[in-house]
Amino acid sequence: MNFQFKKLMQSAAVIGTAAVGLTACGGNNNSTKVSEKFPIKTPVKKVKQGGTLKIAEETDTPFTGIFSNEIKNTAVDNDIASPGNESLFDTDNHYKFNDKGPATIRLDRKNNTAIINVKKGVKWSDGKQVVAKDIEYAYEILANKGTQSQNYSNSFENIKGMKAYHEGRAKTITGIEMPNGDNGRQVIIHFDELKPGMEYSGNNFFWETAEPYHYLKDVPFDKLQSSDKIRKSPLYFGPFKLKKIVRGQSVTWVPNKYYWRGRPKLDKIEISVLATNSASQAIKSKVYDVAQVINSQWEQVKNTKGVNFVAKVPLGYNFIGFKVGKWDAQKNKNVMDPHAKMNNKALRQAIGYAMNTDEVYQHYTHGLSFRVPTLIPAQFGDVFDKNARGYSYNLKKANELLDKAGYKKKGKWRVQPNGKPLTIRYMARQTDPTQEPIQQNYLQQWHKIGLNVKLIGNRLTEFNSYVTKLEGDSHDFDMCEIGWHLDSEASPSSLYSDNSPKNYTRFVTKKNNELLAAIDSQKAFNHKYRVQKFHEWQEYMNDEAYAIPEFNSYSVFAVNDKVTGYSLKPSENNNDHQLWYKVGFVK
Repeated sequence: MNFQFKKLMQSAAVIGTAAVGLTACGGNNNSTKVSEKFPIKTPVKKVKQGGTLKIAEETDTPFTGIFSNEIKNTAVDNDIASPGNESLFDTDNHYKFNDKGPATIRLDRKNNTAIINVKKGVKWSDGKQVVAKDIEYAYEILANKGTQSQNYSNSFENIKGMKAYHEGRAKTITGIEMPNGDNGRQVIIHFDELKPGMEYSGNNFFWETAEPYHYLKDVPFDKLQSSDKIRKSPLYFGPFKLKKIVRGQSVTWVPNKYYWRGRPKLDKIEISVLATNSASQAIKSKVYDVAQVINSQWEQVKNTKGVNFVAKVPLGYNFIGFKVGKWDAQKNKNVMDPHAKMNNKALRQAIGYAMNTDEVYQHYTHGLSFRVPTLIPAQFGDVFDKNARGYSYNLKKANELLDKAGYKKKGKWRVQPNGKPLTIRYMARQTDPTQEPIQQNYLQQWHKIGLNVKLIGNRLTEFNSYVTKLEGDSHDFDMCEIGWHLDSEASPSSLYSDNSPKNYTRFVTKKNNELLAAIDSQKAFNHKYRVQKFHEWQEYMNDEAYAIPEFNSYSVFAVNDKVTGYSLKPSENNNDHQLWYKVGFVK
């Protein structure tokens, strides 16, 4: 639910990206219509050759620097890799695959196959042609347990042999065929069945990138993440190659002389970490050529001269998730605990109704962040349930729910229905400067209904520590705020299924499994049926409240008005990576 990959959002106020390619479901795709507030691209002007583009990466924590699509997990790592990192496929504005990218793809429903052909001349930055084995190898990195990839999900097990490889019962993935050998340019992927949405990027039934097998083959899978070949000197087939990295702080990219689309306009791209509380001053001082606006700082920067503000509403959202189980690594499944502290629907719903989200984001972001009513963004067209109300502020209803469920007050705080004390440990990530007052506000709201909710460690959690706790299934928290950048195909299976590692709340129900299966079933090739199942899933999830939808935001960028070719349109990106070879300075 970029973006090809599900990624944890770094900022609560700056949201970049499952909206599906809405036409994948036959709906109207509004992904290129933000609002009359902002254009989606810079003015088109004649571009000159040369120059250094300086980009700010706003984060209050060092980046991890994992230059591997299969292993990385954060939006920040995705951003700093973007000058070199290209997907195999380009799309139109509805995220439908076209033939303009490094490779083409054709689906054969009769034989349940996808046929991928890499274009001749698509080369890694060391000059080697991208070949079939590079595509197969990416699947091996994704699925091999040694890499501990958080991007693997059961959705990929529709590929024949994938599950056996993932479980270590096979040394190869039998469903990946290379008709012309390892060094050919064609790959045929064999599926148990084709799925609705496979014509669209981000469908999570097949992977959309390749990795340089010739370069990485000698690195054991369990050493890849720490390898210098991943951390310091990665190979990409995009327009730029990595020249220099200052660990956790900055990267410098120079042109890949083997780039298949031709020489980029720029001589260099420099991306540097910028603390969020310094973002507005940096924009006003024009220290960077491209910098994302921290939405809470909009009033400080909106009148800046010499910049163009471009924006989109990305495919993404934040939500409040409740921990109700654990991840069983042996079985590759989420296991729900019926006796978990937060496994009470009334308690979860009350927490949602006590949140004054509309008021909060109008106050702190001037409306650039806004409450969302479901876990499917509106950009996905008719699969989004426009009648969903979500959790608007209703303190009276919150109290009534708790009273009826037996959470009685004993002094200041409510106790559990069994009479035992109730303390709820809440993990919220450290992001921009407004995060502290926003989360303190929510604590006060929950205290108003008698719930003793406390931040773990009595403070916001540093982002890298937050990711470690979330992915490590830490027992330190009972509920947390989670943000997703989403893929461009709307199916929520890879985030909320019973065997998705990213189902961080660990809820598992028969009804949820049935609805997710229906959304991606053969019957769902019937658009009306698929829409119906999407709506049923949203209604079910809102009622059960294991994941309470919270907010989404405009992504606004301040771009030097001497820069042209910068666009947020899907057709002018590659898997939501800016096509940096087009970007340059005005003549």
